[in-house]
Amino acid sequence: MLHLGLGSFHRAHQAVYLQRLIDAGDTRWSLSGANIRPDMADVVAALQAQGGRYTLETVSPAGEYRYEEIEAIREVLAWEPSLSAVIARGAAPSTRIVSFTVTEAGYYLDTKGKLDLTFADLSADIERARRSEPGGEGVTIYGAVCAILRARKAAQAGAVTLLNCDNLRHNGDRFRAGLLQFIERAGDADLLAWVQANTACPNAMVDRITPRPPPELRARVQAATGRDDAAAITGESFIQWVIEDNFAAGRPDWARVGVELVASVQPYEEAKIRILNATHSCIAWAGTLAGLGFIHEGTHHAAIRKVAFDYVTDDVIPCLSPSPIDLAAYRDVVLERFGNPAIRDTNQRVAADGFSKIPGFIAPTVRERLAAGQPISSVAMLPALFLAFLQLWHRGALPYAYQDQGMDEAVARAICGAADPVLALCSDAGLWGPVAGDARLVDAVRGASARVKNLVNGGTKV
Repeated sequence: MLHLGLGSFHRAHQAVYLQRLIDAGDTRWSLSGANIRPDMADVVAALQAQGGRYTLETVSPAGEYRYEEIEAIREVLAWEPSLSAVIARGAAPSTRIVSFTVTEAGYYLDTKGKLDLTFADLSADIERARRSEPGGEGVTIYGAVCAILRARKAAQAGAVTLLNCDNLRHNGDRFRAGLLQFIERAGDADLLAWVQANTACPNAMVDRITPRPPPELRARVQAATGRDDAAAITGESFIQWVIEDNFAAGRPDWARVGVELVASVQPYEEAKIRILNATHSCIAWAGTLAGLGFIHEGTHHAAIRKVAFDYVTDDVIPCLSPSPIDLAAYRDVVLERFGNPAIRDTNQRVAADGFSKIPGFIAPTVRERLAAGQPISSVAMLPALFLAFLQLWHRGALPYAYQDQGMDEAVARAICGAADPVLALCSDAGLWGPVAGDARLVDAVRGASARVKNLVNGGTKV
């Protein structure tokens, strides 16, 4: 397997499942890892120096620490502009799966699931693909995978599975649609036909809270294990992976180590995206507004916890019922996980990318509740919290740098500077799709914004 994106999540999740399989005696599969942009150079260098090995620290909600050495990544490819080593590995006949971890914004999809060509790096990448020039400083996931598949076709290396390992809803379907559009716009009809016949893109749901490694982690790992590990990572003890069993060229025996292989991932991904991901963002935005720094602090703040609990109970569970999942129990497990003080996940990390999270995590619940003629007062708290958070950013009053790949800064500042910011936020079609400007949405967010002010001002009721 070749994985694109050597960040903490991949190394705390996909690589761990493969390590479990290796530990069980199945050594038929290994991982090669790479980044397609010049990110995390220090981590990549450390992984190379350590032969791909690193230490994973996990912490349970009860505060139990565990340390294990992960050796599943057998090859670490350093970034260079042409991506030649990455393309060669992806085009090798022995590579049967190319997987990747991408943020929501990194798919460059508009509200209709089409490529959004207003992004300059995406348009530039299409032009490079048209000229058969792989790589580049701003390569997108589509450009990198297109170059791999073009080389794979030329080498007659056979079929391959393209596997998403991220939070995008219907990620395999949507990535495949974006990739085919990318290749079509690049003008390569032969490659387009080959990809349609020789690739599979199963949908998948992944879950493990993996904060950025804190500065003290290296010393903690050394004290516990005796290893001076410059690439150590930390995460919660909980882990889950659900994949549609649709592979083009074989797969590891993941079911043996707890991966759920299913016919449809939809109920699992909807529960995870709406209950875990949206609630995570809710707590991060609210916690920041309340002057807190960490997710566990907001989870234990009674008013913030109630906002998150009510959002799931009042609006999400009715939308997702009936479900093969016990949604109320899942809600409670999620809040228990978020309350783990040992994880020390920062509001800064979780609050990021709100302009992708509103349409991806929150708007579907709003639309479904409105379509059913039901109230949305609880879910409306989330965009109200985001608006108050965004206004802090607009005033330069956030206690940390805000990162949002999907944000058009001019649009964001226009919302904050409008005579009626609630109306401006609720009228943004990119955030809300067909319910943008709906009077019921505007009224609900306006009412929620009044409750948010009480939270911001230190009140105990929201």
